[in-house]
Amino acid sequence: MIRRIAPLLACLGLLVAWQLASLALKNDSFPTALEAIRAIPAVLGDKDSLVNFGASLRRMAIGFAAAVVISIPLGLLMGRSRAVASFFNPLLMVIYPVPKAALMPIIMLWLGVGDLSKTLVIFLGVSLPVIYHSFEGAKAVEEKMLWSGAAMGLSAVQRLVRIVLPAALPEILTGCRTGLVLALITMITSEMIARQSGAGNILFNALDMGQYDTVFAMIIIVGAMGIVLDALFERLRARLVRWSEPQFDIPLSFS
Repeated sequence: MIRRIAPLLACLGLLVAWQLASLALKNDSFPTALEAIRAIPAVLGDKDSLVNFGASLRRMAIGFAAAVVISIPLGLLMGRSRAVASFFNPLLMVIYPVPKAALMPIIMLWLGVGDLSKTLVIFLGVSLPVIYHSFEGAKAVEEKMLWSGAAMGLSAVQRLVRIVLPAALPEILTGCRTGLVLALITMITSEMIARQSGAGNILFNALDMGQYDTVFAMIIIVGAMGIVLDALFERLRARLVRWSEPQFDIPLSFS
């Protein structure tokens, strides 16, 4: 019971601290938590805002899906092939420390400010953690399992799909969960830089017009989106890798 309500209590405590801090500072650019919460229905009730949220979620879904489809096979290959790992590791080490939003101006010069450039930034943000965790998961697969597969006549591709992929799945899904959060972050930042549509565009326009209650309302909405997406993905992950989770509900008998 405590574990279930702990996140709610943490959010409530944060809102109380926010309310008290805003009342103490008395700054027009820092509205109270209640003012921000009261602005949420106006944001969600506006048709243009819903269209913008739909555009954001579409970009996020496409970028995330493309990254998963490409990154998982690449990470698995890197984990099982030294040649593939030696080729891609230097490239990934160069790209990894670079903030993906910092690439947005360059990508805009090449692809414009439309959906493609934003989706590409999301793709880049998601790809690296998925590749890394797929690589680590594949590398941890016991060689005995692969030898057994080879003895049964499985080809290299079949061993990768039927042995390496299932064994590495818990680690892969951990990377996907991290990538989902990064997809949300890169989505918002890319839309704040290339301001045409999306949730980031709503947030930045409200900031330009001094509508600070809307700005903080958007922050709450985006945070809620992240919590909901993460919770849904965690439920999916728990079902897919239930076999790997330790079970403590089996009664022990020493008789």
